[in-house]
Amino acid sequence: MYKEILELIKENKFKELKAKLLEMHVQDIADLLEQTESPRELLKVFKVLPKDIGAEVFSYVDSDVQEKLVVFLTDKELKYILEEMYIDDAVDFIEEMPANIVERALKTATKETRQQINQFLGYEDHTAGSIMTPEFIDLQEGKAVKSCLKRIKRLGKDVETINVLYVTNEARVLKGVLSIRDLLLCDEDTKVGEIMNENIIYAETTTDQEEVARLFKQYNFPALPIVDKEKRLVGIVTFDDVIEVIEEESTEDISKMAATTPSEKPYLKTSPFKLWWNRAPWLLLLMISATFTGLVISKNEALLSSGIYGILLTACIPMIMGTGGNAGGQSSATIIRGIALNEIEFKDLFKVMLKEFFVGVLLGLTVSVACFGKIMLIDGLPFKTQGVDAMSALIISLAMFITIVMAKLVGCALPILAKKCKLDPAVMASPFITTILDTLSLLVYCGLALAFLI
Repeated sequence: MYKEILELIKENKFKELKAKLLEMHVQDIADLLEQTESPRELLKVFKVLPKDIGAEVFSYVDSDVQEKLVVFLTDKELKYILEEMYIDDAVDFIEEMPANIVERALKTATKETRQQINQFLGYEDHTAGSIMTPEFIDLQEGKAVKSCLKRIKRLGKDVETINVLYVTNEARVLKGVLSIRDLLLCDEDTKVGEIMNENIIYAETTTDQEEVARLFKQYNFPALPIVDKEKRLVGIVTFDDVIEVIEEESTEDISKMAATTPSEKPYLKTSPFKLWWNRAPWLLLLMISATFTGLVISKNEALLSSGIYGILLTACIPMIMGTGGNAGGQSSATIIRGIALNEIEFKDLFKVMLKEFFVGVLLGLTVSVACFGKIMLIDGLPFKTQGVDAMSALIISLAMFITIVMAKLVGCALPILAKKCKLDPAVMASPFITTILDTLSLLVYCGLALAFLI
């Protein structure tokens, strides 16, 4: 499809190009524009679209393409696009653009649009207020169904959804909710207040967007009403907005779990300098924190260089540290996901730790038995003639057992404690857990060796 359209552009067959584009879904057209590297070809495709479809496509393309298009658009065309876009999409566009384009866009917009955009920009990032749209239909509880249907026909084409309708009083306080089906199946003289559902689930403008996403999952909403502190209806969040939130939050958590700052742009559109900036501070922090591991090794230098035992002990350090880090990473990943899904709270800390303790004991026994056999059958072969016996393998296996149990407890507790301290639990993921457990496992390992082998 892309090659076919590219040929039409090169041959300037705009009539055929327009016909081909009108057969496509707006999101597919947006994908096509994002694949078009030449600004001239990009503009040709966009200009051939009818104005209303062009405005809709504009809201779907990423910020880089939007910026390229705005440069070539007249003020009149830019104004039309801003007026046709839903306010939440217009706000996203304004937030992503450079200052000069923002200034131009706001100058061309109507006074009402500017006021709405400025209002939305005033909400904190990652809150319900920042992702909601004010384009919805509200019905007054004292109005008859017949009057409400006329209102829906008049305003319906300019809002994001009419499947769910919200009922307010004269002060715009949210009183109830009903579906379009409820209206259509009722007598036309029935008052809306008589058929509305007063059991309303809603969020405030200051509610975190993750909590909004959780409400959508729990109640399977197509839309969620957003109110201010006085419970006045100010907007709604629709399902498509929540999908973006889920994707954004998941990307952020994955980035933090990998010890890197989340990037707002796709990987291939992020510069090497930006990637360096996102990763360098975390690597430096982890490097500095790993200094404690080096201190433990330096402190036990005499132990680790004491003849045949020292050689065997040193050879097993990577195995002990690696297994401890992996065991802690397993627990932390499970608990972080549980916290994200609101399955685990701070009150569950001791319950979680008890469960992970038993899991740690079972895993510790399994791995330490395997470790004992491995040392006796494989690692210990070069040392058998030099006095290394089952005792050394037993001490190393015991250190492995204690390390795994300890790793499970640390791995489950730190994310919960981080959440309690209002930190992102994802920060306490594998890299940090591994660094902490490296030090703790070495302390246990060297302590047991000093007590029983030397």
